[in-house]
Amino acid sequence: MIFWLISIAMSCAIAGIIIAPVLRAKEGEVTSPDVDLYKSQLAELDNDIARGVMSGAEAELARTEIARRLLAASKSVESSTTAPSGANRIVAGASVVVILAVSLWAYNSIGAPGEPDQPLAARHAMAEQMRENRPSQAEFEAAAPPPPEVDAPVDYIANVEQLREIMPTRPDDLRGWTLLAFHETELLNYSAAARAQSQVLRITEAENIDDMVRLVDLLVAAANGHVSPEAENVVRQILARDEDNIPARYYLGALHNATDRPDIAFGLWRPLLDNAPDSFHVALAREQIEDAAFRAGTDYTLPTTATRGPSAEDIAAAEGMSEEDRNIMIGGMVAGLSDRLANEGGTASDWARLISAYGVLGDTQAAADIWAEAQTAFVGNPSAIEELRAAAISAGVAE
Repeated sequence: MIFWLISIAMSCAIAGIIIAPVLRAKEGEVTSPDVDLYKSQLAELDNDIARGVMSGAEAELARTEIARRLLAASKSVESSTTAPSGANRIVAGASVVVILAVSLWAYNSIGAPGEPDQPLAARHAMAEQMRENRPSQAEFEAAAPPPPEVDAPVDYIANVEQLREIMPTRPDDLRGWTLLAFHETELLNYSAAARAQSQVLRITEAENIDDMVRLVDLLVAAANGHVSPEAENVVRQILARDEDNIPARYYLGALHNATDRPDIAFGLWRPLLDNAPDSFHVALAREQIEDAAFRAGTDYTLPTTATRGPSAEDIAAAEGMSEEDRNIMIGGMVAGLSDRLANEGGTASDWARLISAYGVLGDTQAAADIWAEAQTAFVGNPSAIEELRAAAISAGVAE
């Protein structure tokens, strides 16, 4: 209640300052020619008396008459100051009502009525508590929706099931655990894939950072997009060895963004968008950074990026061309995109465009090779895999 009273009082004060000129009386001129004339006549009369031109009785009579006229002229000047009109009063009252109504509406729309004071230090402490008390990996996985069923051949499923039975008896078989992690990912069994990938890191003693990144991808996918304490632990191990690692910086930013520290997330993601080559993790940061900046109180507009490589429109247009024209049109774009992906990496959309382009060109072997390579590059990212799979199906290299 005290907050509302203070807000209303401040609004009324501001409204008063704004409408004061409307209510202020209209002031006329302080003097007029008549007043100046009569004052001049009084001065001349005093001079005449001093020079003996006019007698005392005659001078007194003249002074009285001039003074009377001066008084009348002065009263006329004072009466020229007028009070505000009734219309002005109505405008002033309506202005006060409108200002108060707009202020209350704006605060109710974009403010937080009823929220208590939230000092910055207290908010940071609450965010830290939220991060420390978040669910474990097992709890996140238990709450996650079941993965969609994958339409895979029966013999493939049987082979994967056989691999599942064999691998516990071969704890140090690096190739076997790597294959199991890959195939569990293909079947969208991210929890099982993460467990197999953990065995890979145990065997290799986490020698390869890419293996660690793949584990984080799988842990986050299994947790339905959440960064669990177990995933955070791997992320921090990666950053301890490579502080500029793109996936690790993205996931640490995602953790802070989800635990009410968008300012930290923005600080982690901004360099990725400014300096890092396009990748799946950079694309995820790009999707969220403007919202994080807004919540952190930072004025930031995402720079536009041009799409490189043949677009869906390019491919659709090429399908209606002759084979020779189509090959000439797409061939150059495909070559440039392929070189860039090989040297710099790219987003899932870039890989999908390359697969589709090879399909249009009829080079199914190249499309199949890119599809296989892309599955490895985006292992643990179900949305990316689905986009790539759709492109592979259109190119005729996936079921």
